[in-house]
Amino acid sequence: MVTKRKKTIPHKTQGEKDVSSLFRIPWPWIALFLIVALTAAARIRTLDVPFERDEGEYAYAGQLLLQGVPPFSEAYNMKMPGIYAAYAAIMAAFGQTIRGVHLGLLVINAATIALMFLLGRRVRGPVCGLASAAAYAALSLSEGVMGLFAHATHFVVLFAVAGLVALLLAVEKPRVWLCVASGLLFGLSFLMKQHAAPIILFAGLCLAWSLFRQKTISRGRATGAMVAFGGAAIAPFLLTCLWLYAAGVFDRFWFWTYDYARTYVSQVPIRYAAPMFWDGFQKILKTTWPLWILATAGLSALAWDKASRSQALFVAGLWVASFLAICPGFYFRGHYFVTWLPATALLAGVFFAAAQDLLSKRPAPALHATAVVLAIAVSALTAYWQRAALFTAPLDDVSRAMYSVNPFPESLRIARYIRERTSESDRVAIIGSEPQICFYSHRRNATGYVYMYPLMEAQPYAASMQREMIRQIEEANPKFAVFVNVPTSWLVQENSILDILSWSQEYLESRYQVCGMADIAPHGETTYLWGEEAETHRPHSPYWVAVLERKEGVEPPQ
Repeated sequence: MVTKRKKTIPHKTQGEKDVSSLFRIPWPWIALFLIVALTAAARIRTLDVPFERDEGEYAYAGQLLLQGVPPFSEAYNMKMPGIYAAYAAIMAAFGQTIRGVHLGLLVINAATIALMFLLGRRVRGPVCGLASAAAYAALSLSEGVMGLFAHATHFVVLFAVAGLVALLLAVEKPRVWLCVASGLLFGLSFLMKQHAAPIILFAGLCLAWSLFRQKTISRGRATGAMVAFGGAAIAPFLLTCLWLYAAGVFDRFWFWTYDYARTYVSQVPIRYAAPMFWDGFQKILKTTWPLWILATAGLSALAWDKASRSQALFVAGLWVASFLAICPGFYFRGHYFVTWLPATALLAGVFFAAAQDLLSKRPAPALHATAVVLAIAVSALTAYWQRAALFTAPLDDVSRAMYSVNPFPESLRIARYIRERTSESDRVAIIGSEPQICFYSHRRNATGYVYMYPLMEAQPYAASMQREMIRQIEEANPKFAVFVNVPTSWLVQENSILDILSWSQEYLESRYQVCGMADIAPHGETTYLWGEEAETHRPHSPYWVAVLERKEGVEPPQ
């Protein structure tokens, strides 16, 4: 599956020598630096774009972790806790702010671009490496995959691509420590999100195929290398389980990441898979279609280009495994596609490398660098098509353009209002899916249910989840409550149990009074009202967020 590199260097023609000299160090590294620098420049202006709710969840859980609160203790979701630890590390380094988290994403993205260069270079040479890096930089920045936001998939691919680079090194020079390094990196990728599993399985099969086919390696040595890889891959998960068990939250962790997760990925019938895929994919194609065409051409190059053919099983297999990584549940949300981007970018790199070989046969030396220049130019073109979001539009408008009426810009104002009127010991009940409010305000949620989605789904745990959320809020007797009247914060279905909505209306009316209102205009500016103005205001828009303060003398329900 992965061809071991030959140690002997074959005789080169004059044209091949010219190409080789063109790519002597430091030329490829200068080009790579240019790609990384241009991508970072495109991201810098948007560092302060408001969090969307997934980022809010990760940042809030990371904030709790920095305070010594383990995952799944006060915030529940089905994602692996590695992403919370990653956010905590970023915030420890860059600060507990929007800018700090997005600066961390910039660094993560830059590291992944550099790793793509290393991966492409090992697969098909420096042209492939540079073209792959440029293609990934553009694809990961696109609006279609919500590339400006620090989703868990960015962290998945960081560790997965690093694992692939270590894997190819282990194939070329079978060393136990390389197998361990590759396994550990893939294990960390899984801890970021379960979607990494198909890529890890592919990597294991790839390593086994390569090791057991090499005549210079004994079966015992190959078996030992595979055991080292597998053990290292599972070690991060096992250590995480031990940590959560010691912290007393293992049962809840297992429920959310396994029991509930199984029901979540089984809710969408397979007949809806194709239309849901196309609905998500066409949004990505809108600004990046040239790169997908080039990736398709790269698939064909695996057949017609002799130098690429030796790596065809590896490159095509990685592309298929990466596609399978976006398929669990058939939801195909934009940011899920990030896990497919490295393999797609690698295919584009393969095409440019094959094209460069054809160009190198011509006598004009100036044509030798055409492939790399064209790859960077095509990637830059896709960024140019998104110039409004990247370079000119106000950041609140960027958020609104990508996430419609979701109250992400409004969360900042609401959180500031709450923080100024509470102490660190006060709790806030967020009745809606807006955990970013807790992060911004540095106040803990009165309930561990940071999302309302599981409560509205047609799954067997919905009723008990609603009862638990109600109990937690009543026991906490929070000083403030936030009710989010935005459909995408709830995703109510036809067969949803609505007990939580009935309870919240009665509970809030009897115990709280409105003190703030964000009246969200879909195509205009949000109107903010505070105090008595908010209490008597009737929203003009169907989308609004109410801030409520507990009435004086109100005690927790018995």
